[in-house]
Amino acid sequence: MGFVGVIVVFAMVFGGFILAGGHLSVIISAAPLELMIIGGAALGAYIIANPMKIIKAGFKLGMHAMTAKGPQKKDYLELLQLLFQIFQVFRKEGPQGIEKHIEDPSKSDIFKAYPNFMKNHHAVHFLCDTMKITLSAELSPYDVDDLLDGDIKAIHAEEHMAQHAVQAVADGFPGLGIVAAVLGIVKTMGHLTEGTEVIGRLIGNALVGTMLGVFGAYGMIGPVASKMAADIEAEGRYLGCIKAAMISLQRGAPPLVCVEFARRGIMPEERPTFEEMDKATKDIKKAA
Repeated sequence: MGFVGVIVVFAMVFGGFILAGGHLSVIISAAPLELMIIGGAALGAYIIANPMKIIKAGFKLGMHAMTAKGPQKKDYLELLQLLFQIFQVFRKEGPQGIEKHIEDPSKSDIFKAYPNFMKNHHAVHFLCDTMKITLSAELSPYDVDDLLDGDIKAIHAEEHMAQHAVQAVADGFPGLGIVAAVLGIVKTMGHLTEGTEVIGRLIGNALVGTMLGVFGAYGMIGPVASKMAADIEAEGRYLGCIKAAMISLQRGAPPLVCVEFARRGIMPEERPTFEEMDKATKDIKKAA
């Protein structure tokens, strides 16, 4: 939906300008140099302010925000099915039965049956590493809770830094637009003897810089940064679903109850119904 939003923003802003009698050629002629000043300064500041890993993460998460959706209902249903199946194997076959699946998930018949989950590398390691440590050490449910909380924070720490860096660029864009406009006015001062038509054109070009700075901040970069934050939160909720199931398992709850704890932590719009989950678990039992 990101690119749909971009189209709407451009259509409404510049469409309204044209309908009001404005000439788009004025903006088109001035935009390249103004964007060079504003965008170049913003990029330079972004590079100065952040280490390379944050710079790369910012671009990567920005593209993801524009092109991808967060976990949907079908993704959560698939996750709950996987958790139920893994916990069923653990309950029936014990640590030895589950170890072959969590040691190398890419070769596990169970994990390979859930391709959407396997694409989420954070979630794969989050689940498998937690299963490994709970099998190799005696941990209380409180220990597992603390362990997974710390893991979720660590997973998203760098992503939050990248999101804040992009938001800082958005916050700086209007100011850089003013810089571009002031430079345009400085240039205009050298043409005061050339008549009102030339002066008007030059001032118009300068004001385009201010417009592009504000437009870029609130119409483009700011919304992308907000979407990045929403995506990070959505990923956190997905991992939180796994966390709820793992803590319940550590308390000794049966697989169905573990999955129900996980299901209840999903936001209502994305949450599979009890009937959908009941049917999915029955299908797994029949297949087994």
